[in-house]
Amino acid sequence: MTRPEDSLAERQAALVAALVAGAPIPDGFDPRLIDTARRALLRKRSSEVARHWPMLAASFGERWPTVFAEWAEARPTRGSFQDGLALARSLPLTDLAAEELAAHQSTPWTRLLRRLRPRP
Repeated sequence: MTRPEDSLAERQAALVAALVAGAPIPDGFDPRLIDTARRALLRKRSSEVARHWPMLAASFGERWPTVFAEWAEARPTRGSFQDGLALARSLPLTDLAAEELAAHQSTPWTRLLRRLRPRP
């Protein structure tokens, strides 16, 4: 429920959380429209992750957007590369996707990312 004392920033944060992190839909918004926007954002995220992780995405074929959406729907993004890394580590992989994961994990970039704190 929106309270008069809620700031615009708090209301915006609640809307963003509903769109990208599976939080409840704030009062005053059409759940059907929020769900449509949420699905569109998940498709966009899956495309971005696929650009960084082509073998991972290809290993699921046409099911990729669905597999990614099921994994990501309650997880806020940590960036396309990090999202792909976390997903790859959580699933059984094909040989090519496993090779892609191993290659990414051995790069200095990935080692640096492990030491960085996740974005809020």
